[in-house]
Amino acid sequence: MAKEPAERRTSTAFHFTHQSEKLSLQAHDARDEKSKGGMAVEARFITPQDPVIETENGARLPAVPLKEALELNRLRDQVEGQSSESGRQRRDPARLKHEESVDEYGQAESTQSTRPDASLRTAIPPSRTNPLFPELPLYGPPSLLRDIQCIAFRVSSAILSVAFLAVIVLGSAFTSIPLMFRHVATRLTFRNPDARRPFYEEERRRQQIRNDEARQWKIKRRRGENSSNSEDGYDEEEGGRKEAEFEPTEGGQDPLVCDLGYYARRVGLDAETYEVLTEDGFSIQLVHVYNPKEYTPASPSQRAHGAPIVFREPCDHDRSSNNNSTTPSSSSNPSKRCKYPILLIHGLLQSSGAYCANDDSSLAFYLCKSGYDVWLGNNRCGFNPQHQLLNTTDPRMWNWNIRQMGVMDLPALVSRVLSETGFPKLGLICHSQGTTETFVALAKEQRPDLGEKISVFCALAPAVYAGPLIGKMYLKFMRIISPGMFRIMFGIHSFIPFMMTMHSLLPGRLYGALGYRVFSFLFNWTDDRWDRGLRNRSFQFAPVYVSAESMRWWLGRECFASQKCILATREEGHIEDEEDEKEDDYYAHSTEHSTERMLGGQSQRDQPHFDRDRKAWFDEHVPPFALWVAGSDELVDGRRLLRRFERGREPHVRVVHSKVIEEYEHLDVLWAIDSVEKVANEVREVLWKTVPEDLRTRCRVPKGCEGVGVWEDPGVIAVAGAEE
Repeated sequence: MAKEPAERRTSTAFHFTHQSEKLSLQAHDARDEKSKGGMAVEARFITPQDPVIETENGARLPAVPLKEALELNRLRDQVEGQSSESGRQRRDPARLKHEESVDEYGQAESTQSTRPDASLRTAIPPSRTNPLFPELPLYGPPSLLRDIQCIAFRVSSAILSVAFLAVIVLGSAFTSIPLMFRHVATRLTFRNPDARRPFYEEERRRQQIRNDEARQWKIKRRRGENSSNSEDGYDEEEGGRKEAEFEPTEGGQDPLVCDLGYYARRVGLDAETYEVLTEDGFSIQLVHVYNPKEYTPASPSQRAHGAPIVFREPCDHDRSSNNNSTTPSSSSNPSKRCKYPILLIHGLLQSSGAYCANDDSSLAFYLCKSGYDVWLGNNRCGFNPQHQLLNTTDPRMWNWNIRQMGVMDLPALVSRVLSETGFPKLGLICHSQGTTETFVALAKEQRPDLGEKISVFCALAPAVYAGPLIGKMYLKFMRIISPGMFRIMFGIHSFIPFMMTMHSLLPGRLYGALGYRVFSFLFNWTDDRWDRGLRNRSFQFAPVYVSAESMRWWLGRECFASQKCILATREEGHIEDEEDEKEDDYYAHSTEHSTERMLGGQSQRDQPHFDRDRKAWFDEHVPPFALWVAGSDELVDGRRLLRRFERGREPHVRVVHSKVIEEYEHLDVLWAIDSVEKVANEVREVLWKTVPEDLRTRCRVPKGCEGVGVWEDPGVIAVAGAEE
């Protein structure tokens, strides 16, 4: 009889070892010094549906299928001789609290648990969003078979993806031919084809200013080299210029480089880069833009990443980027207040440089000079893919999509900014895909508590619903092919890495022109409202490395391209459309009298009633929203998102500001010449009016916001009124 428990323990230990090996950095029989400590020991759940693997040395490996993570934890408990409940008592308090919250969630909504009180280890968490976020494939540790498969995928994708890219380039070239002939014909009639551009005179004026500044910079450099012979008059002139609040430290002709800090220095600012570690082990970059006259940058050790833990206490070294000190830890003038922190997140295939390409009209530089503490987040991989344990040849390095970006990257960036500044909240500004990952993160099935760290979420060209462009032939082709064929064509690593190879080889001017033509062809963009003299600069910061799995989520047959929404299935979308049509039809045929009663809050007998919030995406943690929708955007449908909020389908969402800019296309919210007047000024005011009142007393009032009052939350007002 005594042998049976021993045999059972031996069998369990064997199965645990086998399961651990499937999820480890290296196979147990193929370890070397480099992979020492990489054995999988436990699955940690970031959300009920997002497990990551913790190794014996405390490092992290990316997401694995849910059932594999649950099996690892179940076997671990059995090996340790623990029941699920007794095992939980020995966990750290933070983990215990998380599992208890998961239990409550599972008891309330899951119909798949094996018993009512099942813990996360033995229950299958609810998977309401599985049609939108199917499980990622499982790639085990390196082996001969896996290496052969990876090589095969690399070879096939290298050929087929470059062929696909060549078709896109040729398509953009052919569609440019009529434009070229039209341009030539206009020139032959002694007319200027650029004169028809809406901001032609302003473009000329700005170009002249840039040329004058380049000449002045050249003269300044020449005189600087001969400073020993400089006249007193020049010294006085220089002294007067140095008293300016923002003095450029770079200048001359634009060399077109992928260097955010360089363009910050051209407008009298500077930038430093922090390393941030996500909860699944990716090292991502966080850029801090600052005024060098008010702030001394952090040391390399202070900017290095820490443990993969989010929302810790503020840093011990008190990175006071919010004060005006010339030293990191003390203020030389206590009467000056600190700056409120804001975080900006970029769009698909872009980097944080997208916010810094328009000189003083760049949103990041504009907000920094207005008086905000500006931080720019970059998503995983970017220009320099890095992970705690994995290298770029390992398919696990690229096994992620928008869900991981929202659940892992965004909280890590928000956490680091709050830790460095010591603030409990920040303002969040996102464009395109950046809005997608934020909406995903804030969803009640994901990380809704993140909303408590955000004072307002400013969404520029929000990418929630698909626009008509999704039906274009080349995008439809990617939706038609099977997942297997998608991987054969585009691989299981980076998506068309040949684009980044071209970025490193081609001159900046040629690469910028080619990049614009290709992306204009793909997404129906034009540069009509941009400053064409800066267009090539804008494309130095794109594209970046993204995973083929991420692009499959956007364009493949299962997810966004098929469902046409990031948080609702196609069927749910049809139901919403039918309800809206019935309601619109009712109001269109209602009499003036019944309309007055409806506006007065009285319902008619035949008025359609819908339980609109039954499938709400967000809960009470959601922060206030502000939205700027590009009215001529064919890539995404921002109007439909506004309609969802206006129709009351999100009872917890409070829209502070919404605006549809009819003539704007997808990128115009960032790069249009008049974007400061139509977007940036409003963003600046919305950020300030939503800062909590207790934090406003600590902060410097941004320029132009002196008369902006505190936003009154209608939810708080309603609660206060009910209590009275």
